Amino acid sequence: MKVIGLMSGTSVDGIDAALVEITGTTLDLRVELLAGETYPYPDSLRSQILAICGGAKLAMVELAALDDDIAACFAQAAISIQAQAGHDQAEAIGSHGQTVFHRPKAADSMGYSLQLGRGELIAAIAQITTIDNFRAADIAAGGQGAPLVPKPDAYLLSHPIEHRCIQNIGGIGNVTYLPPHSQADWEQQIRGWDTGPGNSLLDLAVTQLSEGKLTFDRDGAWAATGHVCQPLVQTWLAQDYFGIAPPKSTGRELFGDEYLQCCIADAAAFKLSSADLLATLTDLTASSIADSYRRFLPKLPDRVLLCGGGSRNLYLRQRLQAQLPNIEVVTTDEAGVNGDYKEAIAFAVLAYWRHHGIPGNLPTATGAKYPVLLGDVHP
Repeated sequence: MKVIGLMSGTSVDGIDAALVEITGTTLDLRVELLAGETYPYPDSLRSQILAICGGAKLAMVELAALDDDIAACFAQAAISIQAQAGHDQAEAIGSHGQTVFHRPKAADSMGYSLQLGRGELIAAIAQITTIDNFRAADIAAGGQGAPLVPKPDAYLLSHPIEHRCIQNIGGIGNVTYLPPHSQADWEQQIRGWDTGPGNSLLDLAVTQLSEGKLTFDRDGAWAATGHVCQPLVQTWLAQDYFGIAPPKSTGRELFGDEYLQCCIADAAAFKLSSADLLATLTDLTASSIADSYRRFLPKLPDRVLLCGGGSRNLYLRQRLQAQLPNIEVVTTDEAGVNGDYKEAIAFAVLAYWRHHGIPGNLPTATGAKYPVLLGDVHP
């Protein structure tokens, strides 16, 4: 079955589109990437999304227009990737949409997560059955609604004898811990959670420090010229989120511009250069990932497989490897899954499972009371 996966994460870099051919169901699941491309948002739309994620207010009529605009961009991405590949028409689209608000479950409230880019409009424009709104069913079952990639990770990237961590570094970092699938009840031992900031603070800092000339630190080249201020990293790691036991999830609501301004204020006492600040923020991402492994994993992995935009940040990879000196840190590409499009591939798989009536969430990762079918179907 050919499926298109569409994903735009908290970095709001653009829409990742993956056209894949899927066979099998779980342990026999096979996915072939036929085409992958990232389609940037128009600058004005990206700026509007980032402003809303940062807490900007808007009227309902503006919200409706934004929902339509995002859906139109997602639909065009699906049409374009289909045309690029030149294959027979895909049978389904799995669209994550664009998260603009995420409130994790708390003791006194259910979680709530809002993704714009409504599937019924994507289906109407692209003329392909579209499955969207993947987080809602898990939240209704008492879960966080995130992370949702652990189950696709489990059946695409687990190993018969290796303990693995699949670490996505998008705007927010998230991990899937995979025990060897040769073990009994291995799926019940899978864990997953949001580790904290990925690229979110770095991208915001680069934009501010460059006065808008840059939006990210390519290869970590700017940060690599600075020096890490370890006392600051240790101060920031004392933030409450890092100490919360999984299941847990987060977003720009916590690790956004307001948090960055607090970090900059903290850094003033150390008189850091711009490069030093970026190096220190990069180390926060690496340290928060490694620290969460040590705190919450049943055992450290044999191998860490990176994916997402942060996996291309060479300096960030070096800092993470330094934090995990006895563990091989590579990318999912080396295990046969394209790291640039892994998240889009995951939502294609989730749509495929929805089509076949297979639950897509892992309660051990999201905290849901039971497995559920994920996504709303729009023929």
